[in-house]
Amino acid sequence: MRYRSFLFIPLCVLFLVGCSPGATKGPQYDVAKLQSGEIIQTVTATGTLSAVVSVDVGSQISGKVKVLNADFNSTVKKGAIVAEIDSALYSAALHQAMGDLASAKAARELSRLTLDRKKLLVSQHAATQADLDKAVADLAQADAMVTIKEGALEKAQADLSYCKIYAPVDGIVISRKVDLGQTVAAAMTTPVLFTIAQDITLMHISATVSEADIGLVRPGQKAEFTVDAFPAEVFVGNVVQVRMAATTTNNVVTYDTIIDVSNPDRKLFPGMTATVTIVATRRENALKIPNAALRFAPPEGAKLSVPQGSIPQLQRTQRLVYALESDNSTLRPVVITTGISNGVDTEVISGLKPGDSVVTAANAKKPGGGGFGPPPIGN
Repeated sequence: MRYRSFLFIPLCVLFLVGCSPGATKGPQYDVAKLQSGEIIQTVTATGTLSAVVSVDVGSQISGKVKVLNADFNSTVKKGAIVAEIDSALYSAALHQAMGDLASAKAARELSRLTLDRKKLLVSQHAATQADLDKAVADLAQADAMVTIKEGALEKAQADLSYCKIYAPVDGIVISRKVDLGQTVAAAMTTPVLFTIAQDITLMHISATVSEADIGLVRPGQKAEFTVDAFPAEVFVGNVVQVRMAATTTNNVVTYDTIIDVSNPDRKLFPGMTATVTIVATRRENALKIPNAALRFAPPEGAKLSVPQGSIPQLQRTQRLVYALESDNSTLRPVVITTGISNGVDTEVISGLKPGDSVVTAANAKKPGGGGFGPPPIGN
């Protein structure tokens, strides 16, 4: 019995050591096989929808709004009267200007007759040269006064004509900022009565693009966008202008990019916020590598096929990825040249070919608790 116990104990110790749940193997690697396909590089931005031509209609004179012929969403024609300002004061000012001009003309006629009389008297030595000079000056002053009164009359006529507010373009009233009976004051600035969108079947988006992405944006590129009002619908537009004027907000530099949008059914309204995706570059048959492979770094203790120090210094467009050797435990560094990226996959220009596999992640795995050994602790 003693002999059998002496043999049993070492065997049990050896069995437990060999099957200990804490024993680990080398890292296990996840790999991905490279395939060819389409890669679309995009630029995202936000912007505001507006009419291509939007005109503010204001009043050049002050007064009470007497007539309103347009309201929100009204369709107006160019030259139509959309509002009228009470013209009583301006009509009276016109009559006064007409009277002032007639009086000035009468005074000028009197000055002309006086000058003729002075000329005759001076030739008969009945008046002095000074009297004649004064008559000449009086006539010139009367002529100037007539000119002033003619200008005052023209101003009065213009002010009276401004009492009627005309639509400058064909379009739709998208904003009305006055009510009937309200008094508008035209002082330092012209008060806006209406805003008319010339044609909302053609609109544009003024999108703000960051300086990091603006180099990818060009006129003619396709843009897709969504609005909160129709979250399930994707609308299409085209980039028509990239403006060079920069806007800096909280140390972030952005540039306005104008995108033309067709809106035939008038579903889109001015002022809507658009989330825009601009298609910057498209590759139809690009060799794609997952971005996870570009981020992978060998874990501590990983087995490499070459010394770490022998890996060459990378250029700006080069990246280092790792392929798995046939023993499934040795990593082989591979230097590749990359192109565009869509955030998930990146184009491989050189260094790999279709069907090659690259490592995307490493997982340190432990053996299970099967066989005759004890189950892992905690299970």
